[in-house]
Amino acid sequence: MTRSYPSGRGTVTALDEMTAVFGHGTFTAVMGPSGSGKSTLLQCAAGLDRPTSGRVVVAGQDLTRLNDRQLTELRRDRIGFVFQAFNLMPSLTAEQNVALPLRLAGRRPDPHTIRQGLAAVGLADRAGHRPSELSGGQQQRVAIARALVTRPAVLFADEPTGALDANTSREVLHMLRTLVDRHAQTLVMVTHDPTAAAYADRVLFLADGRVRGELTDPEADSVVARMMLLEASC
Repeated sequence: MTRSYPSGRGTVTALDEMTAVFGHGTFTAVMGPSGSGKSTLLQCAAGLDRPTSGRVVVAGQDLTRLNDRQLTELRRDRIGFVFQAFNLMPSLTAEQNVALPLRLAGRRPDPHTIRQGLAAVGLADRAGHRPSELSGGQQQRVAIARALVTRPAVLFADEPTGALDANTSREVLHMLRTLVDRHAQTLVMVTHDPTAAAYADRVLFLADGRVRGELTDPEADSVVARMMLLEASC
């Protein structure tokens, strides 16, 4: 797919005829220099933005063929998104925050399902706590539980550990790894952190809106080396 934006009298191409596949039950980290197209890839793949040309297929559905209503429903039911900023509602408890996507969809949340979701991220005993009563790592875990409550086909994460300290980051990344290994959750994560990328099955490297290579079974040192080569060539 290609994604271009008007800029002055010309255009800026954020994604340049890119092709990428994210297999079911896999964990992919996306890395690249600033301006490489990472965020645009995530937004187009998650249906938050539409490509200028090309196709985006999620769980057998071509997002580019859906109207706005259909796209909203697919994002709500089949796509989960976790942001660097936790984006929790401060006046709601953890349990209420997790249930929010279902309520917005006009569904009645099943309390057992919500409790299971919090238990899956290690917060069964924090259901009644508001965000201000939780640590940063706990807030991110609530955000992940909220993203998973609809059982999405794919979970997109944009710098999910960017606002966390090193120890808390490891806890969140380990939890994400467990979701993939135990529940076959498909996960696509944008990150600048080689240590975070090393939790993935593979790392996809972007530059100038194109895929510039990938690394399977990554380790932090090998990711750093590839990034150095990539940045030197840009």
